[in-house]
Amino acid sequence: MATDKELSDFLKSVEKRAFKRAAYAVRDEDAALDIVQDTMIRLAEKYADRPAAELPLLFQRILSNATMDWFRRQKVRNAVVQNLSDFESDGEDGEFDLLETLHALEDTLGTESAADAVSRDQILRVIDSEVGLLPARQREAFLLRYWEEFDVAETAAVMGCSEGSVKTHCSRAVHALAAALRTRGITP
Repeated sequence: MATDKELSDFLKSVEKRAFKRAAYAVRDEDAALDIVQDTMIRLAEKYADRPAAELPLLFQRILSNATMDWFRRQKVRNAVVQNLSDFESDGEDGEFDLLETLHALEDTLGTESAADAVSRDQILRVIDSEVGLLPARQREAFLLRYWEEFDVAETAAVMGCSEGSVKTHCSRAVHALAAALRTRGITP
C-alpha cells in the first residue's frame, strides 16, 4: 500500500508531463487541467491502497480513460470530434532518432553560447508543435514510450492495444516527426 507521502510525491512527479500529454490530446489547456485533476483525484480515491510500484501504470491508464471520456462528452455536446487520424506518415525511409538528437542537445546545456541556447529552444518548440500534430494514437504511443520511458509492454497495457500496435504507432510517429523536422530544415 502506498503511503500518503509516496502518493503525493508520485503525483507531483507526473503532473507536468500529464498536463502536457492531456493538452496535446485535447488542445485546450483548461480542459487538460481538468482531465489531469480528475485523474489525480480518481487515483487517490480508488487506488491509494495499491503498492507504489503500481501507481505509474494505473495513473497513465486513468489519464487515457479520462481523455477518452472528454472526447466522448465533446462528441455529445458538439456532435463533432476532431479526427486526428487524417495525418499520415509520408513513408520516407530516412532514419532519424529523435531521442539521440535530444540527448545530444541535453549534453550541451551549460556549455553553449546564447545563440546556441536560442537555437536549441527554437528547435524544441518546433518539435513540441510537431508532436502536437501527430495522430492521437501515434502521439500517445510516442509520449508514453519516449517521454514517460515506458517499455513496449507497459505502453500496450496503458493504451489497451497489442505490443505490435505500439511498435507500429511509435515507428510511424518517429518517421512523421523526422520528415516534418527535415522539411523545416532541422537535421540530426
